[in-house]
Amino acid sequence: MNKFKDSFEKLKSYCEKENFKGWDPYDGLNSKVFQAIPGFSKSRFIRLAWIQLFKRNPINLRGVTIVEKGYNPKGLGLFVTGYCNLYNLEPKEEYLQKIIKLSDQLLELKSPGYSGACWGYNFDWQARAFFQPKGTPTVVATTFIASALIDAFKITKNQVYLDTAIDASKFILNDLNRTYDNQGNFSFSYSPLDKTQVFNASLLGAKLLSQVYEYTQDKALLNEAEKAVRYACNFQKENGAWSYSTLPYHQWVDNFHTGYNLECIYTYQKMSGDNTFSEHITKGLTYYLETFFTEEGISKYYNDSIYPIDVHAPAQLVVTLSKLDVLKENIALVDRVLEWTINNMQSSKGYFYYQKKKLFNSKIPYIRWAQAWMFYAFSYYYKK
Repeated sequence: MNKFKDSFEKLKSYCEKENFKGWDPYDGLNSKVFQAIPGFSKSRFIRLAWIQLFKRNPINLRGVTIVEKGYNPKGLGLFVTGYCNLYNLEPKEEYLQKIIKLSDQLLELKSPGYSGACWGYNFDWQARAFFQPKGTPTVVATTFIASALIDAFKITKNQVYLDTAIDASKFILNDLNRTYDNQGNFSFSYSPLDKTQVFNASLLGAKLLSQVYEYTQDKALLNEAEKAVRYACNFQKENGAWSYSTLPYHQWVDNFHTGYNLECIYTYQKMSGDNTFSEHITKGLTYYLETFFTEEGISKYYNDSIYPIDVHAPAQLVVTLSKLDVLKENIALVDRVLEWTINNMQSSKGYFYYQKKKLFNSKIPYIRWAQAWMFYAFSYYYKK
């Protein structure tokens, strides 16, 4: 336990020293060098290749190509919830001030022009399925941030935080595209600009609608959430797994997105009192725990492959088990995973590495993907 506490204090100190700003695995298109090369920003292929070069390279190219550190809204949301968890354990003034400062920063970073409050990332992002210009709101970022603002409201009683989170449900309902099955169930799109059916993303939308229902008692929110949950559960495999999405090149089964799915379905169940999907949760949780973590404490990335060992996976394990109220029953596993992660993926400077691969490690200190997630995870570990 002392080792965990020391690890967390080093991480906390690092994040606060950096003022919660940093780089991201996908921020390559923020490069001023890239932006200055004629034609590069207009080519889908070059954008995708450039991002992958930055994401996969163990050498940090951001200094020489001039990528500045910045606030990532989703990362800030994770920090807000983390500080809320810490404050609930020990109501220190320093935690309260961090909650207020970061929550107010999130209010300033909203993406304008949509039906409700929403947030995107601080960089252009080219994926295989779509392109997202900087600031394009996504269901993923919006849900994590709105959830954080609800947490902040519970502590500060600042009505603006709650009103903003409630307003975010309008973005989910009105601005995201939907793909329907023949029974009227549907999947929310990742953003207003695409029509993909990414299960964890759609379920995060359902999660936020369920959370907002607690405050508005608007049953229409639960009705829409239930349809999105049912759509995703209908795609769950017999063994309890989910592919990442319905697209043919998204058929992998990975660790932390499985954790997202379980957390979201459970939140819907908890907020609605609807136990229809309890067997899906049980089956999915069993698959998750038996598939993605080794006896040694390594978090596998895929169901059939350990590598790359990604810091997001052990972080999500803590959060998933905490949210499902089964962390204590699985504390031996969690402790093994955290110990291995600290021993193998934390720098002496306090930050956590991004990934360990077979032949090399990526030790770049990404603020959202690694530091915010491990901060978030530690806060749930101590909360429980």
